[in-house]
Amino acid sequence: MATLEVKNLHVSVETDQGTKEILKGVDIVINSGEIHAVMGPNGSGKSTLAYSIAGHPKYTVTKGEILLDGENVLEMSVDERAKAGLFLAMQYPVEIPGVSVSNFLRTAKTAVTGEAPALRTWIKDVREAMGNLKIDSTFSERNVNEGFSGGEKKRHEILQLELLKPRFAILDETDSGLDVDALKIVSEGVNRAHKDNDLGVLMITHYTRILKYIKPDFVHVFVDGKVAEQGGAELADQLEAEGYDRYVKA
Repeated sequence: MATLEVKNLHVSVETDQGTKEILKGVDIVINSGEIHAVMGPNGSGKSTLAYSIAGHPKYTVTKGEILLDGENVLEMSVDERAKAGLFLAMQYPVEIPGVSVSNFLRTAKTAVTGEAPALRTWIKDVREAMGNLKIDSTFSERNVNEGFSGGEKKRHEILQLELLKPRFAILDETDSGLDVDALKIVSEGVNRAHKDNDLGVLMITHYTRILKYIKPDFVHVFVDGKVAEQGGAELADQLEAEGYDRYVKA
């Protein structure tokens, strides 16, 4: 069993008004096969947690640790974190002009595993994954995220997740901008990866609608850079009914 542990994490960013602390002591432990949902109002630090784990240079860790099976993630470069088994599905995936989806996927797989996948097996795996996600075969020849709809971008993120087979996936508002059909397809992809690879999932979301398809084992409520409350799936139902007012007022 693998473990991703966030211990007393403090993170700051530089703004026009100077240095601003976003995370103010976050503690979360995720084990293989567990699904954790992070919920909270805008500006509470949810995405900051995601990008800090992935190694985005905008975010400065001033205190605390991120450990992957006891190894210090903060000492790893972004690519080393990916090779170690961390995966980030971004809220706003970037466009990569001139790079086709097929080339991008095989290059990413080679970089993560250290060797190029056997071509015949790889093509079969890609076609199967694309079929499961209802992605047209012509998609693979398009440039990465260039001209993609919101739903296409999110399906491409989950396509990467299924093919790269990480140990832990951080999903930053994967449900945003998706219609009901796309939300169901994307959720099914996450559930497949979770089941097939004993994937640990940290899922960041504002809303409970995705939690109807991806059932969390734990729910963490973020307010003002801290975990205000933790519980099981029933906590998400409570948030749906009551909102975040009582946490914000407190």
